[in-house]
Order: sequence, then structure tokens, then C-alpha cells
Amino acid sequence: MAEAVQFDVSDTILDTLGIKIIEYTRERVAATMPVTPKVHQPYGLMHGGASLVLAETVASAGSYLFIDHASQRAVGLEINANHLHSKSAGVVKAVGVPVHVGRKTIVWDIRVLDEDERLICISRCTVAVVDARD
Repeated sequence: MAEAVQFDVSDTILDTLGIKIIEYTRERVAATMPVTPKVHQPYGLMHGGASLVLAETVASAGSYLFIDHASQRAVGLEINANHLHSKSAGVVKAVGVPVHVGRKTIVWDIRVLDEDERLICISRCTVAVVDARD
């Protein structure tokens, strides 16, 4: 595993939703999230927005492997998703791979899977590389 940038996730959405980064390399970033009522919509299923938070977490955190931490930041620019299956309990895992690493943008393909590797959601996230002073 690559040397991770130490992010303080206390009192953030990662802390609130229980998101944990479990793999962190330039080739692949993975994170897990428990599916509990914290991430449910009113019908007791995982909210699509929770899948997007998980996907963007993987893309944003992974983008830090490609930037100069002293002068740049990686921030979400665009995200889309297709929700393919529902989930009401257990754990989901997001696995992201970079498909384009440029000077100003990094594009990620992220797949959210259940414990049986069933595809719950597929997402693409574009991360902007911005000047840290902006």
C-alpha cells in the first residue's frame, strides 16, 4: 500500500458514514461503508447519494497520490452514477481506478459492490487539480 496522506476524518462525512479506506495505490483505491439506517432513504434502502459520497471519497483521496501536496488540492468537479441494485444492510465496497491522469483533471471509474461482489452502483468522477492558494 502506498504511503497515505494523513487525512483527519473526525467530524467529517467519512466519520459520520463510517467510510474506511482499505486500499490506497496509484492503480487502485478501495473503501468500505456499512449500510445502516444512517445511509438509508425513507424506504429502508441505501440512498443513492450515499453511494456517490463513497465513490467521490475514493476518487478524491486517490487523486492525492498524483498531486503536489504543498501547492495543489484535488477537489470533485463532476460525478455521475447508475444505481443498479438496492442494498439495505451489510457493507459495500467502492473500488476506483484512474482512467485519465492529467495536469488539471483526474478521471476515475468507481464500482460499488456488495459482499458477494454484485455491482450496486457504477460511477465516474472527475477531480479537478487546483492551486492550493485558490
